[in-house]
Amino acid sequence: MDFVLSHLGVFGSGLLVSLELSGLTFVLAGLLGGLLACCRIAPVLPLRLFAWAYVVTLRSVPLLVLLTLFVFGLPEAGVVYSLFWTAVTAMSLYWAAFFCEVVRSGVRAVPRGQIEAGRALGLTFGQVLRLVVLPQALRSTVQPLASLLIAVTLNSSLAAAVGVTEELTGQTQLLDQQFAQPLISFGAAAACYIALTLLIGRSAAVLERRLVVQR
Repeated sequence: MDFVLSHLGVFGSGLLVSLELSGLTFVLAGLLGGLLACCRIAPVLPLRLFAWAYVVTLRSVPLLVLLTLFVFGLPEAGVVYSLFWTAVTAMSLYWAAFFCEVVRSGVRAVPRGQIEAGRALGLTFGQVLRLVVLPQALRSTVQPLASLLIAVTLNSSLAAAVGVTEELTGQTQLLDQQFAQPLISFGAAAACYIALTLLIGRSAAVLERRLVVQR
């Protein structure tokens, strides 16, 4: 316990970077995933095919492989920027495929009668999607999105494997290399991840109760 308390600042800074990495990834993946979901249900065949191919391809590649391709492949192509943003980019592209499927499942849960009613009122496809479908779809996918956020948060630890040592797992590895206290170091890191998981799950439960769609 004394070891953890004496290095509380290290764990705190690592946790903060992990939160930044996870938060940025989730927001960017949400934006791209929402766009992909719109493409998957659009009446335009090329858009549906593109979104389908994107989802199938990205979901078939391990995240660590994608991170490695971006970290070591982009410099070979002449694209160089920070490891942190490289990790955010790769993770956002990866999780967007999963975000797309969560949103699409929520769209499918919206009664078709409401969509037909919107079209009968003269709304365009985009207006029906924006005003009728997506608000209900997002309200009905609180728990799946919370599970996705948990997965994003836990898998942010993979960034340490490609050089983002500022995040929690990376900082824990550095402490272990310096003081050779793996059980205590990684036990404290595990406790942080567990606390984040419980917090996200509890917040999602509260939010779901407030936004539940009455049918």
